[in-house]
Amino acid sequence: MQTLLILGGGTAGTMIANKLSSRLARSDWRVIVVDKDDIHDYQPGYLFIPFGINTPEQVRRSMHTFLAEGVELVMGEVDVVEPDAKLVRLEGGREIGYDYLVIATGTTPRPDQTPGMLGDEWHKSVNEFYTFEGALALRDALRRFEGGRLVMHITELPIKCPVAPLEFVMLADDYLRERGLRERTEIVYVTPLDGAFTKPVASRELGHHLEQRHIQVEPDFMIESVDQERKVIVSYDEREVAYDLLVTVPLNMGADFVARSGLGDELNYVPVDKHTMRSTAYGTIFALGDAGNLPTSKAGSVAHFSVEIFVENFLQLVAGKPMTHSFDGHANCFVESGGGKALLLDFNYDTEPLTGTFPLPKVGPMSLLKESRANHLGKLAFRHIYWNILLPGRPMPLPAAMSMSGKNVE
Repeated sequence: MQTLLILGGGTAGTMIANKLSSRLARSDWRVIVVDKDDIHDYQPGYLFIPFGINTPEQVRRSMHTFLAEGVELVMGEVDVVEPDAKLVRLEGGREIGYDYLVIATGTTPRPDQTPGMLGDEWHKSVNEFYTFEGALALRDALRRFEGGRLVMHITELPIKCPVAPLEFVMLADDYLRERGLRERTEIVYVTPLDGAFTKPVASRELGHHLEQRHIQVEPDFMIESVDQERKVIVSYDEREVAYDLLVTVPLNMGADFVARSGLGDELNYVPVDKHTMRSTAYGTIFALGDAGNLPTSKAGSVAHFSVEIFVENFLQLVAGKPMTHSFDGHANCFVESGGGKALLLDFNYDTEPLTGTFPLPKVGPMSLLKESRANHLGKLAFRHIYWNILLPGRPMPLPAAMSMSGKNVE
């Protein structure tokens, strides 16, 4: 009997468990998922909670209800991985051996890494929406907000869902107009990048949307500290940005056990081959979802597409065959822009987001890097797809590899 041990029951971990449990012989394999609790959140929904578009109940469910029959769920915090012994130790002393290990413990915001970010005003005048609790607190803070300086700030990349801060400021613009507060509010987008996004074409197009909404961009801002008493954020080059309400994206880091196990880089992400997600140090370890150091967005679509590749490769590997499938870094994401519209980005390692139509040339029905109602409806529909198709491991019509069909090459 061989054991596939999956650390983390989020998007990637759940998909892997469900897809492989049906394709590995139960007489030969145990599939075990370890997670700290039985909570599974639809994390894209966090962004909508502050604006009342999603309710808390719509984004949170029990993890075990999505795991296929035969998958073992173990509750516990991982203490350390001992890769030479093929052993995982949980806090409290329990040990679980494995033949193959998947690390899918994601990435989390770490406000403790920026001086002054945590304090008496955390989740009051200093907020975030990358946790369930943070989204609820920000909902309350926005309800109390009566105008002033609203600052959206990114500490450093990579972050989970890098377009989410852009979505926030455009949704905030819409929200404040509905409340009659936009004329009394200055919205500032503070980023360590030199523009609105990481890729030139997307940065240009998204930058135009910020300009049209009179949202100020403060680029190349590397934060040194937050001064909650003075209500300013301070950069290493001594620039200061004042706020009345600060919404920040703290430094994102992988799980601490990755560092304790000697498996991670300086941000606790597991170095992996970008095409197979296999650890560069250990042939029996893979890192999926946000846990690896893939040079692409930390987004649900990346988890989905890379899992598709991993599953096929893993079945080849355990059959004693070479892994022949290669992940191309495919990512796509909707960008909510307010007013019942959204944009869509589709890109991979080699191709930046481009304009055009998706998934079919001319027909679409979705447009790339252009606002449309269809894109907005697609984003809203995805929550249903996530719970009912993606997590259970059912087939999706989108191929894992990115297609150039419908894209306009500049």
